[in-house]
Amino acid sequence: MDDAREPNDPNPGTPRPEAPDERSAGLEAELAAALEDLRQVNDKLLRERADAENLKKRAARERADAIRFGTEGLIKDLLPIVDNLERAVQHAQGGGDGQSLVEGVALVLKSLSDMLARNGVSRVEAVAGTRFDPAQHEAVAHVESAGHPPNAVIQEHQAGYRLHDRLLRPALVTVSKGASNLANPAGGD
Repeated sequence: MDDAREPNDPNPGTPRPEAPDERSAGLEAELAAALEDLRQVNDKLLRERADAENLKKRAARERADAIRFGTEGLIKDLLPIVDNLERAVQHAQGGGDGQSLVEGVALVLKSLSDMLARNGVSRVEAVAGTRFDPAQHEAVAHVESAGHPPNAVIQEHQAGYRLHDRLLRPALVTVSKGASNLANPAGGD
């Protein structure tokens, strides 16, 4: 008989309880397996934590580079304009008529305006006669003007600019108060 049972065992179908040494060996094997599982989980956790730290460091480095080099495209667009201005200055220092210098500077200004437009910069409208808009214009003076209605732009002193939909700088303008009522203070008859 393979079974090491007592011949007078009242429950011949139930397994015999393990001996203390067998039970201890089984518990030690379970403990060893649990410790191995714990070691693997711990290793995996450490690797994931290291990956998260590396990802955080890489994102911070990329963010710093984006801030540091974010204007690279704009600067590359400006370099040919700087070259043209340097050529204009060299030409002016070499003598010659002033008309060619004016034409050269006008071409440089046009190329700069075109480059700004390509990069989303537009000029704020501040033509004489347009209505004063405090969201886009800054009044530097208010004058009486019979030729313009009240709150109309009379003159632009400095251009304003927008970057896409954001105002970079308002246009500096003189605004009309309207016609003077000094000749007829009662305002009537």
